[in-house]
Parts: sequence; structure tokens; C-alpha cells
Amino acid sequence: MEKKGVILGGGESGIGTALLAKRKGFHVFVSDQNSLSSIAKDTLQKNAILWEENQHDLEQMKDAHWVMKSPGIPNNASIVTQLEALNIPILSELEFAAQYTDALLIGITGSNGKTTTTMLTHHILKNAGLHVGLAGNIGTSFARQIAENNYDVFVLEISSFQLDHIQKFAPHIAAITNITPDHLDRYENDFGLYIKSKLKIATAQQASNFLVYNADDKNLSDHILSASFKSTLHPFGFKNNEESTRQTTLSEDHIQIQNEKKTTMIPTNSFALQGRHNLLNAMAAATIADLLKISKSVIRESLSTFQGVPHRLEKVLKIQKKQFINDSKATNVNAAFFALESMEKSTVWIAGGIDKGNEYEELLPLVHEKVKAIVCLGVNNEKLFGTFEKVVDVIIETQSMEEAVKIASKIAQPNENILLSPACASFDLFDNYEDRGNQFINAVRNL
Repeated sequence: MEKKGVILGGGESGIGTALLAKRKGFHVFVSDQNSLSSIAKDTLQKNAILWEENQHDLEQMKDAHWVMKSPGIPNNASIVTQLEALNIPILSELEFAAQYTDALLIGITGSNGKTTTTMLTHHILKNAGLHVGLAGNIGTSFARQIAENNYDVFVLEISSFQLDHIQKFAPHIAAITNITPDHLDRYENDFGLYIKSKLKIATAQQASNFLVYNADDKNLSDHILSASFKSTLHPFGFKNNEESTRQTTLSEDHIQIQNEKKTTMIPTNSFALQGRHNLLNAMAAATIADLLKISKSVIRESLSTFQGVPHRLEKVLKIQKKQFINDSKATNVNAAFFALESMEKSTVWIAGGIDKGNEYEELLPLVHEKVKAIVCLGVNNEKLFGTFEKVVDVIIETQSMEEAVKIASKIAQPNENILLSPACASFDLFDNYEDRGNQFINAVRNL
């Protein structure tokens, strides 16, 4: 009898899983609480996959052998709890897809820096001549990549939501860039639950696997050292632990990768990206490459040619000597912290959106030092006003990107920055952070 797989959610993750499951001989049913896109419907119909939209019909799912829950659906959603009550296994896309590939897997997670680290790692491995795919929380889903391509190595950007339902998924190399409060609305406003979710990336690893992690992040480091993971630990950061036989640190203008048998020095003076946080991202990517025996010349060259991530501290235009910077990807407080920290000129800061349980107090010293005005862009800006109105002279509420950019441009003087770094999710006024960043770019160009 043909086994049945049910997929909740018809986005990139859901459609990719449906395609892979179909090719592996499953009877597949896709269910989405919202409307499916025309592209998704066309793909499902071409592949003879059954689907429904604008509802979840439990009767259609009761005979499922497994259910893949798309990462955007909360764990406590009614349909999820109903399926769990029927003892139907709930899988993540990663868990389902990984069993159908023999490729070497590299999984990268963290609250901030995971996209840059993932893309930089992929860039290095591709330059080294490896047949490497890029997937996960970035671009094409992991499942679709396996269904349509045959890569030797996958570099996966992985969110906490994607890790929530894994049990056996174990990347050969896992990397955690940092852990700061984010998405707490999905984790009962409990930072401990969020940390636990992130650390699942290493739970099933064995001694032959590696866990690369930011040792400067005390929360992360403490949890890893107390977790008794089986994997081989390789910390990175600016603090040098003289007792460690395996670590990556910064030595003057070199990334120093120390393994048990050798030390590799990678010069950073030609690294294309700026900022302390990007050096940490480079340390993580260089460590992963070194563990895969990539030559230091390829790593060095790749660091110098990497162009960065769209919507992450992206310089848009300079108008009347005012620099406009798009950091729409900064969807949490820690990401905004990195952005503000990197500002070397007086800055007008455009912030706001959907608050995910944010606490802005850690930004107060930076705002006091670097920000001359805040332009709030979001439906609910009370917390921004409450936190910052005493440390900046000007704080203004706006309701559209066009209005925010015009006001910020009027406030800024020549040789100052106008920074979009929202510290919040984008779903109140925009489709996603890309839409928000693109609207910012268009508004700047239309000034």
C-alpha cells in the first residue's frame, strides 16, 4: 500500500517537500490555511499532487503516515495539536529531506549572521571547486534541491523554526553564530526555549561531526559546554583561550585557525565586508572551510571577493552627501545593535515593525552616542517611543516607507547616515523584509 505524507503549508518548504515525497513514491496531500500562489498550484497540478487551500481538513489527514509542518506554522496551531493527538509523527523539512541524500551537510544557525555566514561558506566552497548547493532558510528549499539536483555538499541556513521537529538530522559540521532573544513570541516569551531549539542542530551529532560556535557569546558557550554534545567542539571568537587545542581567533590582522595538528593564518586586510560582526562571520566560514581541508589561499581570495548579502548594511545611494543604508534584514534588536555599532557618522535611524517581544534597552548607549533622530515605521511604536524619546532630540512616527524616507532625508545633514535597521519583523506594512528593503531603495531613488 502506498504510504501517505501530508504537508502543512504550501510555501517554498512545503512545495519542495511535496515534490521530493512524490518522487520517493508517497501519496502526497498539501494543505494550506491560506491561499496558495498560482505558481504553487501550477507546480502541484503538473506533478499530480492533491492540495487544498484556505482550510485544514483533518479528515483528509487522519490516515497520514507522517506530516511535514512548514516552519512558519506555530507548534501550538490547532491542526498541529489535533494531528499530534492522533499520534501521527510531525516532521521538519530537514528531517524528511536529509534521509534522501548522501551529500555532506553543513548546517548554520544563529540569531544573527547566519545568512552572511552561509553565503560566505558557500562562496568559499564553490571557489574551491566543490559541487555545492545552497538551501534551507535561504533561496530554494532543501527538499526541492534534493529532488532536482545531486550535489556533493549542501550548505544550509537553518532557522529555529526548522529545528523544532528534528530528531535524527545531524550535519557533518554545525555552526552557531550567536544566540540573542528573537522570535520569543513563538517560544512562550521564554529565551530558554528558544536556546533549546537552536541547540537541536547538534543534538544528533556524533564524535566524527563538528560543532563550530561563537565562544564570545557567553549564553551560547555556557549552554554548549553544559550540554554534553558528542560532536567535536571548535569555538571561534576574539577571546583567545590559551588552553584550547582547537579554536579560531583573531591575531592582529589574521584569522588564526588552530586545530590539534596545525595552525592556519588567513589575512583579513582584504576582507570586503566591514564591522566586528562580519569578522566573526568570516571566522565561522573560514573554520568550516578549514575543517573541509580547503586551502588557505582559496579562503583568503574568497574573503576578498565576497560581496555580502542584500538588505544587510547595503549602501544604496549618497544624495547631497547623505548616505542611505538598507539594513532591512535586521529583524531583531541584536542585528540593529551591529548596524548601529558600525555607524561612524551621525545617523538618522528608521526603525519599527512587528515587535517580537523586543527589549531595546541594550541599544540605549549606541543611540545616545550615534543617533540624532529616530523615524518610527510601524503599526505600534509605543515601545520605541518609551525607550528612546529621552535620549534623542527628535523621534517621529510615520505610516509608509515613502514618508519615512522623505522625513529622514529632511532631518539628515550632509555627511550623515540614514539607516533603515528596523529591529522588528516586517509583516505589519510589508510582505517580508525583502519587500521592506526594496521599498526603501525605491523611495530613496525617488527623492
